[in-house]
Amino acid sequence: MHDLNLKSPTRLAKIDHALAHRQPTLTVVLENIHDAHNVNAILRSCDAVGVLKVHLLYTIESFPRLELAPASGADKWLEYERHTSVEECFASLRNDGFQILATKLEPSARSLYDFDLTRSTAIVLGNEHRGISEEVGKMCDSLLYIPMRGMAESLNVSVASAVCLFEALRQRTTSGMMDAPQLSPEALGSKRLEWQLK
Repeated sequence: MHDLNLKSPTRLAKIDHALAHRQPTLTVVLENIHDAHNVNAILRSCDAVGVLKVHLLYTIESFPRLELAPASGADKWLEYERHTSVEECFASLRNDGFQILATKLEPSARSLYDFDLTRSTAIVLGNEHRGISEEVGKMCDSLLYIPMRGMAESLNVSVASAVCLFEALRQRTTSGMMDAPQLSPEALGSKRLEWQLK
């Protein structure tokens, strides 16, 4: 039996608010990210900025068992698409009109703040130790880096994901993209019913 509070006005209002700000044109690709704490933290950032779907690209590591990640509840509000090859993943994203940006610190990379993140954008985040794969580096549209002013050269992958996602949110808020739902009325209605049962 479902808890009667599932349909409380407060909960439904929160669901409606979250769905009204879901961004189907913003996604992240997790490439072989191993640590469950990192996966969970990235999912929390995705939910916080309104990402609708997360792409799980696992060619070396095993697919993460999201139910084993430290509980935050963020994972159940996101959709997932699994991929076992870079080519297939990127073909799917490009078919949906996404520009594909991969995080990597190297001379050819451009600053995060140089990109138009109001466009349909997929941000690829690589493994904690290896970073993105050579294949991703060759097949993505651009490489990006996060400008830093300290002695450390890089951020933890979950922190890097948050920086990128909240920059996208800032740009989209400034441009007015968050003022109206991006999901169709039909999709909003369907997701509302689905979320009421979560």
